[in-house]
Amino acid sequence: MRKVIGIGETTFDIIFKDGQPVSAVPGGSAFNAIISLGRSGVNTTFISEAGNDRIGSYVVDFLRDNGVNAENVNMYSDSKSSLSLAFLDDNNNADYIFYKSQPHDRFDFAYPEINRDDIVLFSSFFALNPAVRPQMSAFLEYAHKQGAILYYDVNYRASHRDEVMKITPNLIENLEFSDIVRGSNEDFEILYKQNDADKLYHSKISFYCKKFICTDGANPIEVRAENGFGKAYDVPKNDRVVSTIGAGDNFNAGLIYGLLKYGIRRSDIERGLSADQWDNIIRCAQEYSADCCKSIFNYVSHEFGARKRAELGV
Repeated sequence: MRKVIGIGETTFDIIFKDGQPVSAVPGGSAFNAIISLGRSGVNTTFISEAGNDRIGSYVVDFLRDNGVNAENVNMYSDSKSSLSLAFLDDNNNADYIFYKSQPHDRFDFAYPEINRDDIVLFSSFFALNPAVRPQMSAFLEYAHKQGAILYYDVNYRASHRDEVMKITPNLIENLEFSDIVRGSNEDFEILYKQNDADKLYHSKISFYCKKFICTDGANPIEVRAENGFGKAYDVPKNDRVVSTIGAGDNFNAGLIYGLLKYGIRRSDIERGLSADQWDNIIRCAQEYSADCCKSIFNYVSHEFGARKRAELGV
């Protein structure tokens, strides 16, 4: 079975509604996607570090309990768990405050086995952070040489707005490694001071990566790719939104699930996806994102995951 390897940070999300805490769950951009894929029966591995404390132990156990290989999650003796406070507004969108334990500059891990057509997900500031850049860059180069499909979610927070110039070389290198790039209009507004999909694709993305997805909440999803492909996908109305935390992360999970379900491999990526292939994987991405939004948690439900597991026949 093809594998999905995620690399990124771990956090512990405390979620507030009307000024009161209503939930506390493990989180992180790539983490949330990997949990949802694990629940869906996908062969998953997560690479990260966790705090050497009760929360860190809970995070590692949570990965394992959801079918994710956590052998590559390190716990350093002097590390503390990162916290995220998420405040839901009247529309159930979140505003964040982060209390982060910075990644160790000695962050090291044994590379998991990666074969051609496996998928690597990397995202957020963790994928840009100068403190771990040598390790991140070396791993991405290894995954690329092994023939994996590299999926990059930019996920650039406003809290790092003042660091854009410093991380730009790392951002460009990430785009060069990537086979598919996704980001939100907010990400690109912070990074490039523009969010028009066509302008972004032609002026900032396509030189490095040919497949580009721009999401904008409940507004249409814009896809641009080689061979002149461009399409806007309407987002189905969801009347059961409890929280939008993890919506983008689960969009990533669903798109990756679609690559697996529909047998899209590196040869397809190199050739360029057909309109039908794009339609199929975007539909999967929307399904995962919509299910995540139906609960206060950061991932798809166990019931949804069981249905997707059955579709894969595992």
